[in-house]
Amino acid sequence: MSHKDFYETLGISRNAGDDDIKKAYRKLAMKYHPDRNPDNKEAEEKFKEVQKAYEVLSDPQKKSAYDQYGHSAFEAGMGGGAGGFGGFGGFGGAQGFDFGDIFSQMFGGASGSRQQSYQGADLQYGIEITLEEAAAGLKKQITIPAHAECDVCHGSGAKPGTSATTCRTCGGSGAIHVRQAIFQIQQTCPTCHGSGKEIKEPCHKCRGDGRVKTTKTLEVNIPAGISDGQRIRLTGEGEPGTRGAPAGDLYIHISVKNHKVFQRDPENPADLHCELPIGFAIAALGGEVEVPTLTGKVKLTIPTGTQTGKRLRVKGKGVKSVRGGTTGDLYCHIVVETPVNLTERQKELLREFETIASGMDLSQTPKQKSFWDWFKDKFD
Repeated sequence: MSHKDFYETLGISRNAGDDDIKKAYRKLAMKYHPDRNPDNKEAEEKFKEVQKAYEVLSDPQKKSAYDQYGHSAFEAGMGGGAGGFGGFGGFGGAQGFDFGDIFSQMFGGASGSRQQSYQGADLQYGIEITLEEAAAGLKKQITIPAHAECDVCHGSGAKPGTSATTCRTCGGSGAIHVRQAIFQIQQTCPTCHGSGKEIKEPCHKCRGDGRVKTTKTLEVNIPAGISDGQRIRLTGEGEPGTRGAPAGDLYIHISVKNHKVFQRDPENPADLHCELPIGFAIAALGGEVEVPTLTGKVKLTIPTGTQTGKRLRVKGKGVKSVRGGTTGDLYCHIVVETPVNLTERQKELLREFETIASGMDLSQTPKQKSFWDWFKDKFD
């Protein structure tokens, strides 16, 4: 008996992926569906061919056998008929063929398993820390919402002295079958929501949930060098799963407060930057000044003739990299400050200096020289 190639039936190549197979099937099933083609025998036959092709190509085991042996894999001698991979037979109640399984995969119906379980939801929590704490690292305790077994019903959800009964709607399977035209689709039971159990008299404390809201305290290890906006994941500390499914995760979002003196380098968070104000005397003569760091004070040498905007590096006084390795540097950006609220004596000395400096060569004031050179070139 000759059979039409299943790949040709669905109009796909032999290396088509699962999504391509599903998409092709959906398109053709809708096109040739009997409800859309009443009294059309040709469309009905096409529809059956499409169903046969999809049953095999959507099942990895059947698809592998078909790719190796073709249609003979499903005929006598190769485990076909009512055994093996399941024969095709007539499409009223073919063995090994469940329209509900196919459409539940395609359109999100309930699976054939009893009492579905779901992984718990992830939780988010924000922690604000100082720059000093971010640089050194710390352990911080947090309190988050949680669920605990109800101490009245001990998790059953039923009022003490009563118990849950088998769901009348689904018979304990957690799913119901809905027939649409020739299809039978499984859906989660609307009465028990997939649990298979019905609670007629809910516990007054947990209202039938079996759990009550509470809090739990966790210790969070914040590593040294963490940056603003980074997050820490605590596996399994999120919402609990249902019916034995794993819990979700807890994500700790770190926010680092702005510092009054230091800023982290956006390109290299291990490096710190700060403005360092100095007087014009030490800027002109040079010398040593004390510079604050996150761990104390250090001495910094100011070169003779230092100008505003010059950047001086203090090695190893930044932040340790969160990924390990060396510590970053501190970069001091010099600001030569003009004094205010001068005493009469200070004013006298400055006037004396101004008189002496009036004959100063422009080479001694490089910024003034650059400005006047430009002025002469522009207007002379």
